[in-house]
Amino acid sequence: MQLSATLSRYLSRQFIFWLVSVFLTLTGVALLFNTVELMRRASGKKEATLGIIFQMGLFKMPHLVELILPFTVLFGAMLAFWRLAKANEVVVVRSAGVSVWQFLLPALIVAFLIGIFHITIFNPFAAITLAKFEQLESRYLKRSTSMLAVSKNGVWLRQADAGGQAVIHALRVSRDQMILHDVIIFLFEGTDHFAGRVDAKSARLDNGYWDVKDAWISAPNRVAKRVDSYRLKTDLTVEKILDSFASPETMSFWDLPDFIDALEAAGFSGHRHRLHLYTLYAFPVLLCSMVLIAATFTLRVNRRTGAVFAIGGGVFLSFLLYFLADVVHALGLSANVPTLLAAWTPAGVTLMLGLAMLLHLEDG
Repeated sequence: MQLSATLSRYLSRQFIFWLVSVFLTLTGVALLFNTVELMRRASGKKEATLGIIFQMGLFKMPHLVELILPFTVLFGAMLAFWRLAKANEVVVVRSAGVSVWQFLLPALIVAFLIGIFHITIFNPFAAITLAKFEQLESRYLKRSTSMLAVSKNGVWLRQADAGGQAVIHALRVSRDQMILHDVIIFLFEGTDHFAGRVDAKSARLDNGYWDVKDAWISAPNRVAKRVDSYRLKTDLTVEKILDSFASPETMSFWDLPDFIDALEAAGFSGHRHRLHLYTLYAFPVLLCSMVLIAATFTLRVNRRTGAVFAIGGGVFLSFLLYFLADVVHALGLSANVPTLLAAWTPAGVTLMLGLAMLLHLEDG
């Protein structure tokens, strides 16, 4: 029997209603806990006013929505299917000759479309707001001033201290020894008073300074001079420089491929950003697998143990999924697992588990 358009619309409305209900609940809880955590971190910092804290909480909220969206689909689908099963609507539909696959098709389509909307439209918005959050976090909570940016024209690095700041540009980097090649250093007194410029073939990061080789030093109203070696004080380390990269989550889905190419062309590893990109590719499949898992817990339940079984199974699976995704992601970041495999494992494993359980449920 073919699934009628009227029944498809009804099932879709049920799924969307419970999805929105769960989404609003989880979003409110996440916003509350995130704001409390930001207030705890801001205690003792006079610059971080209550208005700044609320602003940071709102900027981070879209990123938190991305994190809770798979669980929103899981619990929303569980509530929708459990409500249909409790009202015996599932029994009526199945007795009319509708298979479980036809019954789940509207919810699967809605979940897949949500996944596509997320990676193409919502993710770029969340990336922008998270970048603004990290800027405020760096300014008011971490109080760090070093910044690094990568573009097709090379690497830009800024460092600052009490005496002024320096802006360093390099065409490429030897990441293992942190050696900058074809270097230009702009020196400033204060924040905007130009004090000089250094052009060099290379600069190596040493303990507490940049060791600049074969440099030309110029300054306003002075004749440029060449020196074999020049030292520029710095508080940067290799770890600080690598941590200064824009996190993958602050990069739009549309900008990630070009950024990865620029990152690797500059001499840095794009492994972390490539893993995030592949994870976004797998996101619609992950949401569909959540629908399949929800169906296995709620489509055939009795009135006495149905709620306990559905809630307990869903909570257990949520923790299991979170643990699996976290472990595989860590293995992918450390390059112990291929990037593509690490990105698709949570979605793939959940999808196969859901399919296997539903095949057993449907065909026995």
